Amino acid sequence: MTIVTPEQLSLALLDIVSTRLEQSGSVEVTAADVSLERPRSREHGDWASNIAMKLAGRLGANPRALAQELVPFIEAIPGVSKVDVAGPGFINITLDTAAAAEIARSIVEAGDQYGHNDTLKGLSVNMEFVSANPTGPLHLGHTRWAALGDAIARVLSASGAVVETEYYINDAGNQMDNFGLSVLAAAKGEPTPEGGYPGAYIGELATKVLAQVPDLLELPDADAMAVARDLGYLTQMAEIKKSLENFNVHFDVYFSERTLHARDEVTGLSLIDDAAERLRAQGHVFEADDAVWVRTTDFGDDKDRVLTRGNGIVTYFAADAAYYLSKKDRGFTEKIYLLGADHHGYVGRLKALAAAAGDDPDVNITILIGQLVNLNGAKLSKRAGNIVELDDLLEWVGADALRYWLARYPADSPLSLEGEALRSRSNDNPVFYVQYAHSRTCSVAKNATLAGVDRSTFDPTLLNHESETELLGALQEFPRIVSKAAELREPHRVARYLEEVAGDYHRWYQATRVLPLGDEEITDLHRTRLWLNDATGQVIRNGLALLGVSAPERM
Repeated sequence: MTIVTPEQLSLALLDIVSTRLEQSGSVEVTAADVSLERPRSREHGDWASNIAMKLAGRLGANPRALAQELVPFIEAIPGVSKVDVAGPGFINITLDTAAAAEIARSIVEAGDQYGHNDTLKGLSVNMEFVSANPTGPLHLGHTRWAALGDAIARVLSASGAVVETEYYINDAGNQMDNFGLSVLAAAKGEPTPEGGYPGAYIGELATKVLAQVPDLLELPDADAMAVARDLGYLTQMAEIKKSLENFNVHFDVYFSERTLHARDEVTGLSLIDDAAERLRAQGHVFEADDAVWVRTTDFGDDKDRVLTRGNGIVTYFAADAAYYLSKKDRGFTEKIYLLGADHHGYVGRLKALAAAAGDDPDVNITILIGQLVNLNGAKLSKRAGNIVELDDLLEWVGADALRYWLARYPADSPLSLEGEALRSRSNDNPVFYVQYAHSRTCSVAKNATLAGVDRSTFDPTLLNHESETELLGALQEFPRIVSKAAELREPHRVARYLEEVAGDYHRWYQATRVLPLGDEEITDLHRTRLWLNDATGQVIRNGLALLGVSAPERM
């Protein structure tokens, strides 16, 4: 049975156009030139291409005449029933019913692999995101990157990339000492020290530290602070990891900043020392004003960066350099950093750092800056003070709604959400709308079994209702949507697509029947429609999985 997917049709069109252009001698065409789009109106067919208008200028030809010239070759593609030329040269392609409907069977047979593709095969990616300081609980500011970062990693993996997700733990420096002093002060019943961390959670950490080290307050102050700092840090990190797991976010690696400062027992050098020497060997390190610098202005940075100050103290940039080189040494083709809205200044310096390390900053490093998010109606944390904790959000809204809503908007758009809208169980709530469509497919499948309808027969020629044509066309697009979301690092494309599929499915459900009415005889139409029902459920399930959202069978 002929099946014509958008990818197959694009390749066939590319072959036709390439053959035509070989005769002209000098014009090259790529797969990007023959991309297809779904027409807004079904009257214009299943797919549309503007390839003739793209190439007419290069060939010195009339675009409409060029389109007409391509028509007979496109009509010869198996599964194509009609080709029309519209306007200045748009080519509208209509598939025959069986070719378009065959996708339903292929989706069911592919199962959870449908939508996966190999467009990014060979790409090895390190995805670093969240990376919240281990001095307090995760809050709303971290939540957006947790949802987006995990969803980006999922669409990258689904498109063939090898992805390692990583959380960088800022567990070195003065902030950790201030954290330790705060925990110790709470253990002593003293006020928070200047520059310390307030909040009831500090008192809770102090109680847990005292439970592990009952004689903490008998130790010398320096030793007591170190114990409070390290045990408090481990306890807080355990809570952070638990919060992330509850949010369905999993990290392959938790990378400690302390490892960058630790000195090798044999060489006596740290990874930071090694980074400085490697950059020096590249000719990018110089000394001035009693400090050691990297000449990052050679690579577009707005100023040179200090590695080591005159007092011998290494800078945050030195740690950044060592960390980047660690990722490079681990063999990642691309290092993706997901940073908050207050980190715009890091773009230039990290790009320059990549270049100084011998990488191509346009290929080997990607820096995504996320905008702020606020959730109206969310209550400030009693434990952590003037923030909205992730754990409280999960209890109030739920992981599915929070992840879906955060993933359905581009990262660079400021986001203001209404808490009650997220909690709503109505079709006005997109996550409910999509999940309800999935649960409906499961209900139909269950009732079909009870009624004796199975998938023993599949006749794609029977799926000719207008609502079926719309739904089938949408289902065909899923692999392309996933591929594009991965290419652009934009998982919101998956969310918006799922909403369209859900709408098409609900309309199909209202217009047709999978189950026989009363004593109506079960026919091949019922059986074939069950394939389409189950294919839709599979696509929604696969799409929600890419967003880290569950696909409930009952709602």
